[in-house]
Amino acid sequence: MRVILHAGFHKTGTTTLQKALERNAKTLAPCLRLIPRAALQPAGRAARAYSIASDPLELALFQYELAQALEEGLDITGDDPRPLLMSCEDLAGQMPGRSGVESYGAAPVLMHATVETLRQLWPGLRTELYFSTRAAEAWLASLHAQHLRACRMELDANTFAARYRAAADLEAVVDRIAAAVAPVPVHRAALEQSRTRKLGPLDPLLDLCDLPTALRAALKPHPPANTSAPADCAAELLTLNRSNLDDRALRAAKQALLTGRG
Repeated sequence: MRVILHAGFHKTGTTTLQKALERNAKTLAPCLRLIPRAALQPAGRAARAYSIASDPLELALFQYELAQALEEGLDITGDDPRPLLMSCEDLAGQMPGRSGVESYGAAPVLMHATVETLRQLWPGLRTELYFSTRAAEAWLASLHAQHLRACRMELDANTFAARYRAAADLEAVVDRIAAAVAPVPVHRAALEQSRTRKLGPLDPLLDLCDLPTALRAALKPHPPANTSAPADCAAELLTLNRSNLDDRALRAAKQALLTGRG
């Protein structure tokens, strides 16, 4: 049996990729088994918790939640020849810049634990990992914009980029993951190249799946999702984050601002 796991990274077109998978799920079904991101969210939460605390108990919980998602979502005793495809960026841990996390330093440990969990479920399994990456400056800008919306980020974009620049070398993170899980194949593709293709960030992932040409041609793209707010909106979000509003009022003010710009 073959499993292909897209496990990161945040702000590299992951939402667009996952939306495209959802949109094309019925078309892909004859050739692929898909585990929806929602089913992997408990494992993703545990992965984020481990990346925050480095607690071995959190790592064990991560493995448990991952096994639960797979055992509940699949008939693992059958002879289904279709590869299993999964996508959940939280499996690489918490995004840098939140909850005290400075980098994807926990990702190699999480991916090694993922591979071991899959091996325990399915002896003889052929596992492959895939990561979408992004150029450092664009990734830092997108990550900062995400934090402005989702949490009380009070750093401006330049200060944020300077503080987290060491975390932005996603290619180096993939290299460390590859070393941690060897000899498991680890693939990668940069958003700067994939975004110009018909299906955007989904295309390089499907390149690994050996789909029939006719089926591949029938797939439909999904427009870019979870994109950054305009610069003037980002400035207003930063002002709100630096205000003395309590958390509830801050969330309401942000929602009003973003809804008005939607």
